Amino acid sequence: MSNTRTARVHELNLYRRYFDLVAVGRKTIEVRVKYPHLADMTAGDTIRFRTKDTDETCDVRVLRVTEYPDFEALLDGEGPANVNPAADREQQLANIRSIYSPEKEALGALAIEIELIGE
Repeated sequence: MSNTRTARVHELNLYRRYFDLVAVGRKTIEVRVKYPHLADMTAGDTIRFRTKDTDETCDVRVLRVTEYPDFEALLDGEGPANVNPAADREQQLANIRSIYSPEKEALGALAIEIELIGE
Protein backbone atom coordinates (compact mmCIF):
# COMPACT_ATOMS: atom_id res chain seq x y z
CA MET A 1 0.00 0.00 0.00
CA SER A 2 1.42 3.34 -1.09
CA ASN A 3 1.15 6.72 0.60
CA THR A 4 1.74 8.67 -2.60
CA ARG A 5 -1.03 11.03 -3.53
CA THR A 6 -1.81 12.63 -6.82
CA ALA A 7 -1.18 16.36 -6.93
CA ARG A 8 -4.46 18.19 -7.24
CA VAL A 9 -5.55 21.26 -9.14
CA HIS A 10 -7.39 23.85 -7.05
CA GLU A 11 -9.40 26.47 -8.96
CA LEU A 12 -9.50 29.79 -7.10
CA ASN A 13 -10.75 33.24 -8.06
CA LEU A 14 -8.43 36.19 -7.71
CA TYR A 15 -9.03 39.94 -7.93
CA ARG A 16 -7.50 41.51 -11.05
CA ARG A 17 -4.88 43.54 -9.13
CA TYR A 18 -3.54 40.37 -7.47
CA PHE A 19 -3.89 38.22 -10.59
CA ASP A 20 -1.64 40.62 -12.50
CA LEU A 21 1.05 40.42 -9.78
CA VAL A 22 0.91 36.59 -9.79
CA ALA A 23 1.00 36.41 -13.60
CA VAL A 24 4.31 38.32 -13.75
CA GLY A 25 5.84 36.44 -10.80
CA ARG A 26 5.92 39.40 -8.37
CA LYS A 27 3.46 37.92 -5.85
CA THR A 28 4.88 34.75 -4.30
CA ILE A 29 2.59 34.35 -1.27
CA GLU A 30 -1.17 33.91 -1.69
CA VAL A 31 -3.30 34.59 1.39
CA ARG A 32 -6.43 32.56 2.06
CA VAL A 33 -8.68 31.75 4.98
CA LYS A 34 -8.32 28.15 6.13
CA TYR A 35 -11.57 26.95 4.64
CA PRO A 36 -12.23 23.20 4.84
CA HIS A 37 -11.83 22.82 1.06
CA LEU A 38 -8.28 24.21 1.29
CA ALA A 39 -7.21 22.23 4.37
CA ASP A 40 -5.63 19.45 2.28
CA MET A 41 -3.69 21.75 -0.07
CA THR A 42 -0.04 20.82 -0.02
CA ALA A 43 3.28 21.36 -1.81
CA GLY A 44 3.19 19.98 -5.34
CA ASP A 45 -0.45 20.88 -5.94
CA THR A 46 -1.40 23.32 -8.69
CA ILE A 47 -3.59 26.38 -8.28
CA ARG A 48 -5.40 27.69 -11.34
CA PHE A 49 -6.21 31.31 -10.61
CA ARG A 50 -9.04 32.90 -12.56
CA THR A 51 -10.16 36.52 -12.57
CA LYS A 52 -13.86 36.89 -11.95
CA ASP A 53 -16.04 37.01 -15.07
CA THR A 54 -13.17 36.26 -17.47
CA ASP A 55 -11.60 33.22 -19.12
CA GLU A 56 -8.09 34.31 -18.10
CA THR A 57 -6.21 31.80 -15.98
CA CYS A 58 -2.76 31.58 -14.47
CA ASP A 59 -1.36 28.29 -13.16
CA VAL A 60 1.04 28.19 -10.23
CA ARG A 61 2.71 25.40 -8.30
CA VAL A 62 2.29 25.27 -4.54
CA LEU A 63 5.72 25.20 -2.87
CA ARG A 64 4.59 25.43 0.76
CA VAL A 65 1.47 26.00 2.86
CA THR A 66 1.90 27.58 6.31
CA GLU A 67 -0.92 28.16 8.76
CA TYR A 68 -1.15 31.28 10.94
CA PRO A 69 -3.67 32.26 13.63
CA ASP A 70 -4.56 35.53 11.85
CA PHE A 71 -3.59 37.88 9.02
CA GLU A 72 -1.28 40.04 11.14
CA ALA A 73 0.82 37.02 12.14
CA LEU A 74 0.89 35.92 8.51
CA LEU A 75 2.16 39.28 7.23
CA ASP A 76 4.80 39.37 9.98
CA GLY A 77 5.88 35.79 9.27
CA GLU A 78 5.95 35.97 5.47
CA GLY A 79 6.94 39.58 4.85
CA PRO A 80 4.46 42.01 3.30
CA ALA A 81 6.51 42.42 0.10
CA ASN A 82 6.02 38.73 -0.72
CA VAL A 83 2.26 38.99 -0.25
CA ASN A 84 1.81 42.19 -2.27
CA PRO A 85 4.87 44.15 -3.43
CA ALA A 86 2.61 47.06 -4.42
CA ALA A 87 1.29 47.90 -0.92
CA ASP A 88 2.70 48.42 2.58
CA ARG A 89 1.80 46.20 5.55
CA GLU A 90 -1.01 48.38 6.92
CA GLN A 91 -2.62 48.78 3.49
CA GLN A 92 -2.42 45.02 2.92
CA LEU A 93 -4.00 44.28 6.27
CA ALA A 94 -6.85 46.66 5.42
CA ASN A 95 -7.23 45.09 1.95
CA ILE A 96 -7.31 41.52 3.30
CA ARG A 97 -9.78 42.44 6.02
CA SER A 98 -12.03 44.13 3.46
CA ILE A 99 -12.22 40.75 1.68
CA TYR A 100 -12.55 38.49 4.76
CA SER A 101 -14.75 39.14 7.79
CA PRO A 102 -13.44 38.69 11.37
CA GLU A 103 -15.45 35.44 11.57
CA LYS A 104 -13.60 34.08 8.54
CA GLU A 105 -10.23 35.29 9.82
CA ALA A 106 -10.94 33.37 13.04
CA LEU A 107 -10.79 30.12 11.00
CA GLY A 108 -7.06 30.74 10.57
CA ALA A 109 -4.97 32.15 7.73
CA LEU A 110 -3.00 30.24 5.13
CA ALA A 111 0.14 31.54 3.47
CA ILE A 112 0.53 29.63 0.22
CA GLU A 113 3.97 30.02 -1.36
CA ILE A 114 3.62 29.80 -5.12
CA GLU A 115 5.70 29.86 -8.30
CA LEU A 116 4.58 30.28 -11.87
CA ILE A 117 4.50 27.07 -13.87
CA GLY A 118 6.56 27.14 -17.02
CA GLU A 119 8.81 29.99 -15.97
